This record gives sequence, structure tokens and C-alpha cells, in this order.
Amino acid sequence: MFGLGWLEVGALIIIALLVFGPDKLPQAAAQAGKTLRSLRRMANNAREDLRAGLGPEFSNFDPADLNPRNFVRKHLLEDDEDDWKAQPAAEPEPVAVPAGGELGVGEIPPFDDEAT
Repeated sequence: MFGLGWLEVGALIIIALLVFGPDKLPQAAAQAGKTLRSLRRMANNAREDLRAGLGPEFSNFDPADLNPRNFVRKHLLEDDEDDWKAQPAAEPEPVAVPAGGELGVGEIPPFDDEAT
């Protein structure tokens, strides 16, 4: 819950009880709940308006990607193991070896991409 442990939540409840008193604490909690719901509704409406304004070519756009931390994590720090696993392994091309199996004087050995 917002990165808070039970001890911190309990301390916040006690502080709220001391600040608002037992009479007005339920009213303050209800008002805080209403405010939080209206803020969430406004954020969701803004997100939907942004998606509608961008059009269908940006249908996979996620506003969370605008956060620099998420951008770096997604594009720079994530391993592309899934991409590598999805691609089939390339078969190495056969290297032409002279008939005798040995190179003569002055012959250039074949270039093997896999060996270098």
C-alpha cells in the first residue's frame, strides 16, 4: 500500500485521530476518499482524451512510457532474451576446404564468420 508498512499506516491513523479527533475523523476520511476518486476519474479521462486525440496509429501508446525511469528500463536495461529465443538458430555455412585438406603455399584460408 504506497510502499508503507503496517507500522507507518498505524502511525498515520494515530496522527489523523489526534489531528481530526474522533468526531470528525470519519468525515475527513470520507472527504479524502471522494477527492481521491475524483482525481482518479480526472486522470482516466485525461488518458482517454489523449488516446482519442492521438488516433489509431498510437493505439499501443502507454503514458507510463513517458516516465524517464520506465523508458530507460524498457529500452536499455531489459534483456532481449525473448527476441533471441524466438529466432531460430542460424545454421553455419559450410566452409570450402581444399581437396587435400591442407593449404598450399600462398593460399588464403577461407574466412569463417563463426570462428572469428
